[in-house]
Amino acid sequence: MMPEHEEMIRQLWAEQEYKEKPILDEQKQFEINSKLQLALSNDLTVEIEYYSHDLHDFQKIKGKLLIVDNLARVLQFDDEDSTVIALDEVMEVTVD
Repeated sequence: MMPEHEEMIRQLWAEQEYKEKPILDEQKQFEINSKLQLALSNDLTVEIEYYSHDLHDFQKIKGKLLIVDNLARVLQFDDEDSTVIALDEVMEVTVD
């Protein structure tokens, strides 16, 4: 098999594994926002599952929140990288 064919096959497999971002209803969005505000105001650890457009897959991150900015629609973690995630990408929040 030629290298070009191998690359095309790898790319095809990757495209088949793409996951689409689900659309959340208003109740789920309210639940997520409530959990984020609770965690932020009480300095609690959260685990957030979010959709990564770059990877076309879901990712998880765990830590303490620094900012939840509803105007800019982002949240920021209090970690060494100051990780920022768009609120519209958040699919699930678990508060520890």
